[in-house]
Amino acid sequence: MVGDYLRFHGTDCARPARQPGARAHARLRLAATALLLIPASLLIAQCSRAPDPGALAANVRPVSAQASTQAAPDATFDERFPASQFRDRFPSAGETLAQHQLSDFAPRPAVARAEPAPYRVASLEPQVPYHRPSAQQDMTTLVSMKYSAFPYYGDNPQSDSAFLNVASGGRRGHRSYSGRVYWENETYNDSRVLVHIPETFDLRKPGVIVVFFHGNGATLERDVRDRQLVPQQISESGANAVLLAPQMAVDAADSSAGKFWQPGNFRRFIMESADQLARLYGDPGAAKDFAKLPIVIVGYSGGFLPTAFSLDVGGLSDQVRGVVLLDAVYGQLDKFANWIEAHRSGFFVSSYTHYTAPHDHELMHMLRAKGITVSEDMDAPLRPGSVVFVETGDGITHRSYVTQAWTKNPIEQVLMKMAAAPSMKVASGLPASASR
Repeated sequence: MVGDYLRFHGTDCARPARQPGARAHARLRLAATALLLIPASLLIAQCSRAPDPGALAANVRPVSAQASTQAAPDATFDERFPASQFRDRFPSAGETLAQHQLSDFAPRPAVARAEPAPYRVASLEPQVPYHRPSAQQDMTTLVSMKYSAFPYYGDNPQSDSAFLNVASGGRRGHRSYSGRVYWENETYNDSRVLVHIPETFDLRKPGVIVVFFHGNGATLERDVRDRQLVPQQISESGANAVLLAPQMAVDAADSSAGKFWQPGNFRRFIMESADQLARLYGDPGAAKDFAKLPIVIVGYSGGFLPTAFSLDVGGLSDQVRGVVLLDAVYGQLDKFANWIEAHRSGFFVSSYTHYTAPHDHELMHMLRAKGITVSEDMDAPLRPGSVVFVETGDGITHRSYVTQAWTKNPIEQVLMKMAAAPSMKVASGLPASASR
Protein backbone atom coordinates (compact mmCIF):
# COMPACT_ATOMS: atom_id res chain seq x y z
CA MET A 1 0.00 0.00 0.00
CA VAL A 2 1.02 3.55 -0.57
CA GLY A 3 0.64 4.38 3.11
CA ASP A 4 3.12 1.64 3.99
CA TYR A 5 5.70 3.04 1.39
CA LEU A 6 5.55 6.52 2.91
CA ARG A 7 6.37 5.30 6.40
CA PHE A 8 9.69 6.95 7.62
CA HIS A 9 11.50 5.29 10.51
CA GLY A 10 8.27 3.78 11.96
CA THR A 11 6.15 7.02 11.69
CA ASP A 12 2.95 6.95 9.67
CA CYS A 13 1.63 9.84 7.64
CA ALA A 14 -2.01 11.02 8.13
CA ARG A 15 -4.40 9.71 5.62
CA PRO A 16 -6.84 12.14 3.91
CA ALA A 17 -10.61 11.59 4.14
CA ARG A 18 -11.96 9.53 1.33
CA GLN A 19 -14.45 11.21 -0.90
CA PRO A 20 -16.24 9.76 -3.81
CA GLY A 21 -14.53 10.49 -7.25
CA ALA A 22 -11.46 12.03 -5.69
CA ARG A 23 -9.42 8.83 -5.26
CA ALA A 24 -7.60 9.16 -8.53
CA HIS A 25 -6.53 12.78 -7.91
CA ALA A 26 -5.39 11.95 -4.39
CA ARG A 27 -3.17 9.19 -5.65
CA LEU A 28 -1.49 11.52 -8.15
CA ARG A 29 -0.82 14.20 -5.49
CA LEU A 30 0.60 11.64 -3.09
CA ALA A 31 2.90 10.24 -5.75
CA ALA A 32 4.25 13.72 -6.63
CA THR A 33 4.78 14.59 -2.97
CA ALA A 34 6.64 11.34 -2.42
CA LEU A 35 9.04 12.09 -5.27
CA LEU A 36 9.91 15.46 -3.71
CA LEU A 37 10.25 14.22 -0.15
CA ILE A 38 12.50 11.19 -0.78
CA PRO A 39 15.81 13.16 -1.42
CA ALA A 40 15.10 15.58 1.41
CA SER A 41 14.44 12.72 3.79
CA LEU A 42 17.72 11.09 2.89
CA LEU A 43 19.63 14.36 3.52
CA ILE A 44 17.88 14.89 6.86
CA ALA A 45 18.66 11.38 7.90
CA GLN A 46 22.35 11.73 7.05
CA CYS A 47 22.77 15.13 8.77
CA SER A 48 21.01 13.99 11.90
CA ARG A 49 23.64 11.27 12.58
CA ALA A 50 26.42 11.98 15.19
CA PRO A 51 30.08 12.08 13.93
CA ASP A 52 31.95 8.80 14.04
CA PRO A 53 34.50 9.00 16.99
CA GLY A 54 36.87 6.65 15.15
CA ALA A 55 37.02 8.92 12.10
CA LEU A 56 37.76 11.99 14.24
CA ALA A 57 40.54 10.21 16.13
CA ALA A 58 42.17 9.19 12.87
CA ASN A 59 42.27 12.78 11.59
CA VAL A 60 43.45 14.53 14.77
CA ARG A 61 47.22 14.49 15.67
CA PRO A 62 47.57 14.58 19.50
CA VAL A 63 49.85 17.26 20.95
CA SER A 64 51.74 14.55 22.74
CA ALA A 65 51.46 10.81 23.10
CA GLN A 66 51.19 11.17 26.85
CA ALA A 67 48.17 13.51 26.65
CA SER A 68 46.28 11.25 24.27
CA THR A 69 46.86 8.15 26.33
CA GLN A 70 46.01 9.66 29.72
CA ALA A 71 42.86 11.54 28.70
CA ALA A 72 39.62 9.94 29.81
CA PRO A 73 37.01 9.12 27.19
CA ASP A 74 34.76 11.86 28.53
CA ALA A 75 37.56 14.48 28.87
CA THR A 76 37.02 18.00 27.62
CA PHE A 77 38.73 19.44 24.51
CA ASP A 78 41.29 21.37 26.63
CA GLU A 79 42.08 18.22 28.55
CA ARG A 80 42.53 16.22 25.40
CA PHE A 81 44.64 18.89 23.62
CA PRO A 82 46.64 20.98 26.16
CA ALA A 83 48.39 24.12 24.97
CA SER A 84 52.19 23.90 24.24
CA GLN A 85 54.46 25.25 26.96
CA PHE A 86 57.40 26.15 24.55
CA ARG A 87 59.96 25.30 27.22
CA ASP A 88 62.67 24.73 24.61
CA ARG A 89 62.24 28.27 23.29
CA PHE A 90 61.54 30.33 26.41
CA PRO A 91 63.38 28.94 29.46
CA SER A 92 62.30 29.67 32.94
CA ALA A 93 64.17 31.99 35.28
CA GLY A 94 66.32 29.10 36.51
CA GLU A 95 67.25 27.93 33.03
CA THR A 96 69.53 29.34 30.32
CA LEU A 97 69.99 28.72 26.63
CA ALA A 98 73.40 27.87 25.17
CA GLN A 99 75.14 30.93 23.72
CA HIS A 100 76.45 30.71 20.10
CA GLN A 101 79.06 32.69 18.21
CA LEU A 102 78.97 33.52 14.49
CA SER A 103 81.80 31.06 13.99
CA ASP A 104 79.47 28.26 15.16
CA PHE A 105 77.49 28.72 11.94
CA ALA A 106 80.51 28.90 9.58
CA PRO A 107 80.93 26.10 7.03
CA ARG A 108 82.79 23.15 8.46
CA PRO A 109 86.27 22.53 7.00
CA ALA A 110 86.51 19.69 4.58
CA VAL A 111 88.06 16.49 5.80
CA ALA A 112 91.74 16.32 4.83
CA ARG A 113 92.57 13.90 2.07
CA ALA A 114 94.71 10.94 2.84
CA GLU A 115 97.00 11.78 -0.09
CA PRO A 116 98.06 15.32 -1.10
CA ALA A 117 96.86 16.70 -4.41
CA PRO A 118 99.44 16.53 -7.23
CA TYR A 119 99.23 20.31 -7.68
CA ARG A 120 99.33 23.52 -5.66
CA VAL A 121 96.72 26.23 -5.90
CA ALA A 122 98.15 29.73 -6.15
CA SER A 123 97.05 32.22 -3.54
CA LEU A 124 95.57 35.55 -4.55
CA GLU A 125 97.54 37.27 -1.78
CA PRO A 126 100.93 36.55 -0.27
CA GLN A 127 100.68 34.24 2.69
CA VAL A 128 102.92 34.65 5.73
CA PRO A 129 105.10 33.29 7.07
CA TYR A 130 106.87 31.91 4.02
CA HIS A 131 108.53 28.53 4.39
CA ARG A 132 110.73 27.33 1.59
CA PRO A 133 110.17 23.61 0.97
CA SER A 134 113.03 21.48 2.23
CA ALA A 135 113.42 19.58 -1.04
CA GLN A 136 114.44 22.01 -3.77
CA GLN A 137 115.77 21.74 -7.28
CA ASP A 138 117.91 24.11 -9.28
CA MET A 139 115.73 26.88 -10.64
CA THR A 140 116.71 28.46 -13.95
CA THR A 141 114.29 30.81 -15.65
CA LEU A 142 114.00 33.91 -17.83
CA VAL A 143 112.48 37.03 -16.29
CA SER A 144 111.74 40.28 -18.11
CA MET A 145 113.11 43.26 -16.17
CA LYS A 146 112.67 46.98 -16.59
CA TYR A 147 116.31 47.80 -15.81
CA SER A 148 117.92 45.16 -17.99
CA ALA A 149 120.16 46.41 -20.82
CA PHE A 150 117.51 46.81 -23.54
CA PRO A 151 115.43 48.34 -24.96
CA TYR A 152 117.48 51.53 -24.69
CA TYR A 153 116.56 54.99 -26.05
CA GLY A 154 119.34 57.10 -24.56
CA ASP A 155 122.68 58.29 -25.83
CA ASN A 156 125.87 56.42 -26.51
CA PRO A 157 128.37 58.04 -24.09
CA GLN A 158 131.26 56.98 -26.28
CA SER A 159 130.01 59.00 -29.24
CA ASP A 160 127.81 61.61 -27.49
CA SER A 161 125.02 60.83 -29.94
CA ALA A 162 121.78 58.90 -29.88
CA PHE A 163 122.29 55.18 -29.60
CA LEU A 164 119.57 54.46 -32.19
CA ASN A 165 121.24 56.48 -34.94
CA VAL A 166 119.70 54.90 -38.03
CA ALA A 167 116.12 55.15 -39.32
CA SER A 168 114.55 53.55 -42.35
CA GLY A 169 110.91 52.95 -43.24
CA GLY A 170 109.70 53.51 -39.70
CA ARG A 171 112.39 51.27 -38.24
CA ARG A 172 115.16 52.44 -35.95
CA GLY A 173 118.54 50.84 -35.51
CA HIS A 174 122.14 51.24 -34.42
CA ARG A 175 125.20 51.33 -36.65
CA SER A 176 127.98 49.46 -34.89
CA TYR A 177 131.71 50.28 -35.02
CA SER A 178 132.09 47.75 -37.80
CA GLY A 179 129.57 49.73 -39.87
CA ARG A 180 126.86 47.10 -39.73
CA VAL A 181 123.34 48.20 -38.84
CA TYR A 182 121.35 46.24 -36.24
CA TRP A 183 117.65 46.99 -35.95
CA GLU A 184 115.97 47.70 -32.65
CA ASN A 185 113.12 45.21 -33.05
CA GLU A 186 115.55 42.38 -33.80
CA THR A 187 118.63 43.09 -31.68
CA TYR A 188 117.86 45.60 -28.91
CA ASN A 189 114.36 44.68 -27.72
CA ASP A 190 114.93 41.73 -25.37
CA SER A 191 114.58 42.74 -21.71
CA ARG A 192 114.92 39.25 -20.25
CA VAL A 193 117.40 38.13 -17.62
CA LEU A 194 118.52 34.56 -16.99
CA VAL A 195 118.02 33.90 -13.27
CA HIS A 196 119.47 30.83 -11.59
CA ILE A 197 119.12 29.68 -7.96
CA PRO A 198 120.92 26.43 -7.08
CA GLU A 199 119.04 23.89 -5.00
CA THR A 200 121.61 24.25 -2.20
CA PHE A 201 121.40 28.04 -1.94
CA ASP A 202 120.57 29.21 1.56
CA LEU A 203 119.91 32.90 2.18
CA ARG A 204 120.60 32.45 5.88
CA LYS A 205 124.26 31.81 5.07
CA PRO A 206 126.82 34.24 3.56
CA GLY A 207 126.20 34.32 -0.16
CA VAL A 208 126.96 36.20 -3.35
CA ILE A 209 125.22 37.37 -6.53
CA VAL A 210 127.08 36.59 -9.75
CA VAL A 211 126.24 38.96 -12.62
CA PHE A 212 127.32 37.57 -16.00
CA PHE A 213 127.68 39.84 -19.06
CA HIS A 214 127.91 37.61 -22.12
CA GLY A 215 129.90 38.41 -25.21
CA ASN A 216 129.00 39.07 -28.83
CA GLY A 217 126.80 36.79 -30.89
CA ALA A 218 125.02 35.21 -27.94
CA THR A 219 121.58 34.43 -26.62
CA LEU A 220 120.72 33.48 -23.05
CA GLU A 221 119.36 30.02 -23.73
CA ARG A 222 121.46 28.78 -26.63
CA ASP A 223 124.78 30.15 -25.39
CA VAL A 224 124.80 31.25 -21.73
CA ARG A 225 122.78 28.30 -20.47
CA ASP A 226 123.44 25.45 -22.92
CA ARG A 227 126.85 26.12 -24.48
CA GLN A 228 128.75 28.09 -21.82
CA LEU A 229 127.02 26.22 -18.97
CA VAL A 230 127.09 29.24 -16.69
CA PRO A 231 124.17 28.12 -14.44
CA GLN A 232 125.72 24.68 -14.17
CA GLN A 233 129.08 26.16 -13.17
CA ILE A 234 127.39 28.20 -10.45
CA SER A 235 125.70 25.11 -8.99
CA GLU A 236 128.72 22.82 -9.22
CA SER A 237 131.04 25.35 -7.60
CA GLY A 238 129.47 24.64 -4.23
CA ALA A 239 129.47 28.36 -3.46
CA ASN A 240 126.34 29.86 -1.91
CA ALA A 241 125.66 31.92 -5.03
CA VAL A 242 122.86 32.92 -7.40
CA LEU A 243 123.15 34.06 -11.02
CA LEU A 244 121.84 37.03 -13.01
CA ALA A 245 122.64 37.19 -16.74
CA PRO A 246 120.95 40.03 -18.67
CA GLN A 247 120.46 39.70 -22.40
CA MET A 248 122.72 42.14 -24.21
CA ALA A 249 122.58 42.65 -28.01
CA VAL A 250 120.82 39.55 -29.34
CA ASP A 251 123.10 37.33 -31.42
CA ALA A 252 125.02 40.34 -32.74
CA ALA A 253 128.65 41.44 -33.05
CA ASP A 254 128.00 44.40 -30.77
CA SER A 255 129.16 45.18 -27.23
CA SER A 256 126.75 48.03 -26.47
CA ALA A 257 125.94 48.37 -22.77
CA GLY A 258 122.43 49.81 -23.17
CA LYS A 259 120.96 50.96 -19.88
CA PHE A 260 124.16 49.98 -18.07
CA TRP A 261 125.72 53.08 -19.62
CA GLN A 262 123.43 55.18 -17.44
CA PRO A 263 124.59 56.34 -13.98
CA GLY A 264 122.92 54.33 -11.22
CA ASN A 265 121.35 51.73 -13.50
CA PHE A 266 123.40 48.82 -12.17
CA ARG A 267 122.05 49.59 -8.71
CA ARG A 268 118.48 49.77 -10.04
CA PHE A 269 119.03 46.47 -11.83
CA ILE A 270 120.18 44.75 -8.62
CA MET A 271 117.25 46.17 -6.63
CA GLU A 272 114.76 44.92 -9.20
CA SER A 273 116.54 41.56 -9.42
CA ALA A 274 116.38 41.20 -5.63
CA ASP A 275 112.58 41.25 -5.80
CA GLN A 276 112.58 38.58 -8.50
CA LEU A 277 115.11 36.41 -6.65
CA ALA A 278 113.06 36.61 -3.45
CA ARG A 279 109.89 35.47 -5.25
CA LEU A 280 111.65 32.59 -6.95
CA TYR A 281 113.30 31.63 -3.69
CA GLY A 282 109.87 31.40 -2.10
CA ASP A 283 110.04 34.34 0.29
CA PRO A 284 109.08 37.73 -1.23
CA GLY A 285 109.89 39.37 2.08
CA ALA A 286 113.56 38.45 1.62
CA ALA A 287 114.14 40.99 -1.18
CA LYS A 288 116.09 43.27 1.19
CA ASP A 289 118.41 40.41 2.11
CA PHE A 290 119.10 39.61 -1.55
CA ALA A 291 119.75 43.28 -2.28
CA LYS A 292 122.49 43.36 0.35
CA LEU A 293 124.44 40.36 -0.94
CA PRO A 294 127.97 41.04 -2.21
CA ILE A 295 128.35 40.96 -6.00
CA VAL A 296 130.84 39.35 -8.35
CA ILE A 297 130.75 40.57 -11.96
CA VAL A 298 131.92 38.21 -14.69
CA GLY A 299 132.47 39.76 -18.12
CA TYR A 300 133.24 37.63 -21.15
CA SER A 301 134.56 39.10 -24.40
CA GLY A 302 132.28 42.01 -25.37
CA GLY A 303 130.86 41.92 -21.85
CA PHE A 304 133.79 44.11 -20.82
CA LEU A 305 131.84 47.25 -21.71
CA PRO A 306 128.81 46.83 -19.38
CA THR A 307 131.25 45.55 -16.73
CA ALA A 308 133.42 48.69 -16.92
CA PHE A 309 130.47 51.12 -16.78
CA SER A 310 128.78 49.19 -13.96
CA LEU A 311 131.97 49.57 -11.91
CA ASP A 312 132.42 53.23 -12.82
CA VAL A 313 128.89 54.72 -12.70
CA GLY A 314 126.64 51.83 -11.65
CA GLY A 315 126.12 53.08 -8.11
CA LEU A 316 127.13 49.86 -6.29
CA SER A 317 130.91 49.77 -6.71
CA ASP A 318 131.40 49.24 -2.96
CA GLN A 319 129.10 46.20 -3.01
CA VAL A 320 131.07 44.58 -5.83
CA ARG A 321 133.57 42.27 -4.14
CA GLY A 322 135.07 40.68 -7.23
CA VAL A 323 135.56 41.10 -10.98
CA VAL A 324 136.41 38.26 -13.38
CA LEU A 325 137.25 39.08 -17.01
CA LEU A 326 137.41 36.18 -19.45
CA ASP A 327 139.43 37.26 -22.49
CA ALA A 328 137.64 40.60 -22.15
CA VAL A 329 140.15 43.47 -21.75
CA TYR A 330 139.42 45.26 -25.03
CA GLY A 331 139.33 48.76 -23.56
CA GLN A 332 138.16 50.96 -20.66
CA LEU A 333 141.43 50.24 -18.83
CA ASP A 334 141.18 53.38 -16.69
CA LYS A 335 137.79 52.28 -15.28
CA PHE A 336 139.18 48.88 -14.27
CA ALA A 337 142.33 50.38 -12.77
CA ASN A 338 140.37 52.96 -10.78
CA TRP A 339 138.04 50.36 -9.29
CA ILE A 340 140.95 48.08 -8.32
CA GLU A 341 142.80 50.96 -6.65
CA ALA A 342 139.74 52.17 -4.74
CA HIS A 343 138.54 48.74 -3.60
CA ARG A 344 141.42 46.88 -2.06
CA SER A 345 139.07 44.54 -0.24
CA GLY A 346 137.82 43.15 -3.54
CA PHE A 347 139.58 40.81 -5.96
CA PHE A 348 140.28 41.10 -9.68
CA VAL A 349 141.01 38.24 -12.09
CA SER A 350 141.71 38.60 -15.81
CA SER A 351 142.40 35.54 -17.92
CA TYR A 352 143.40 36.21 -21.52
CA THR A 353 144.51 34.79 -24.86
CA HIS A 354 146.85 36.37 -27.36
CA TYR A 355 143.92 38.38 -28.73
CA THR A 356 143.68 40.58 -25.64
CA ALA A 357 147.25 40.13 -24.33
CA PRO A 358 148.41 43.68 -25.30
CA HIS A 359 145.62 45.33 -23.29
CA ASP A 360 146.13 43.03 -20.32
CA HIS A 361 149.85 43.84 -20.26
CA GLU A 362 149.07 47.53 -20.36
CA LEU A 363 146.63 47.24 -17.46
CA MET A 364 149.20 45.32 -15.39
CA HIS A 365 151.70 48.10 -16.01
CA MET A 366 149.16 50.75 -14.90
CA LEU A 367 148.45 48.90 -11.66
CA ARG A 368 152.08 48.30 -10.81
CA ALA A 369 152.72 51.99 -11.35
CA LYS A 370 150.12 52.63 -8.65
CA GLY A 371 151.99 50.32 -6.26
CA ILE A 372 149.46 47.49 -6.54
CA THR A 373 150.84 43.96 -6.41
CA VAL A 374 149.96 41.89 -9.44
CA SER A 375 150.13 38.10 -9.51
CA GLU A 376 150.31 35.93 -12.63
CA ASP A 377 149.66 32.68 -10.82
CA MET A 378 146.10 31.47 -10.42
CA ASP A 379 147.19 28.63 -8.17
CA ALA A 380 147.67 31.01 -5.23
CA PRO A 381 144.79 31.42 -2.76
CA LEU A 382 142.19 34.00 -3.72
CA ARG A 383 142.03 36.63 -0.99
CA PRO A 384 140.57 40.13 -0.62
CA GLY A 385 142.84 42.48 -2.56
CA SER A 386 144.13 39.76 -4.92
CA VAL A 387 144.89 40.98 -8.45
CA VAL A 388 145.61 38.09 -10.81
CA PHE A 389 146.36 37.95 -14.54
CA VAL A 390 146.52 34.54 -16.19
CA GLU A 391 147.67 33.98 -19.76
CA THR A 392 146.39 30.92 -21.58
CA GLY A 393 148.44 29.26 -24.27
CA ASP A 394 147.81 28.04 -27.78
CA GLY A 395 144.94 25.66 -28.33
CA ILE A 396 142.54 27.64 -26.14
CA THR A 397 139.93 29.27 -28.37
CA HIS A 398 138.09 32.48 -27.65
CA ARG A 399 134.68 30.94 -28.41
CA SER A 400 135.07 28.20 -25.78
CA TYR A 401 136.73 30.41 -23.18
CA VAL A 402 133.85 30.35 -20.71
CA THR A 403 134.18 26.57 -20.36
CA GLN A 404 137.93 26.23 -21.05
CA ALA A 405 140.41 28.95 -20.04
CA TRP A 406 143.40 28.33 -17.72
CA THR A 407 141.22 25.51 -16.38
CA LYS A 408 137.99 23.79 -17.21
CA ASN A 409 134.93 25.82 -16.19
CA PRO A 410 136.77 28.91 -14.91
CA ILE A 411 133.70 30.53 -13.26
CA GLU A 412 133.21 27.40 -11.17
CA GLN A 413 136.88 27.43 -10.15
CA VAL A 414 136.85 31.09 -9.04
CA LEU A 415 133.74 30.54 -6.91
CA MET A 416 135.27 27.42 -5.38
CA LYS A 417 138.27 29.48 -4.31
CA MET A 418 135.95 32.09 -2.80
CA ALA A 419 134.05 29.47 -0.82
CA ALA A 420 137.32 27.90 0.37
CA ALA A 421 138.73 31.20 1.69
CA PRO A 422 137.12 32.23 5.03
CA SER A 423 138.24 35.81 4.45
CA MET A 424 136.05 36.02 1.32
CA LYS A 425 132.94 35.44 3.49
CA VAL A 426 131.08 33.24 1.01
CA ALA A 427 129.63 30.01 2.37
CA SER A 428 129.58 26.72 0.57
CA GLY A 429 126.10 25.73 -0.52
CA LEU A 430 127.00 22.06 -0.37
CA PRO A 431 126.91 19.86 2.74
CA ALA A 432 130.20 19.58 4.56
CA SER A 433 130.68 16.03 3.30
CA ALA A 434 130.31 17.20 -0.31
CA SER A 435 132.44 20.36 -0.11
CA ARG A 436 135.43 20.46 -2.35
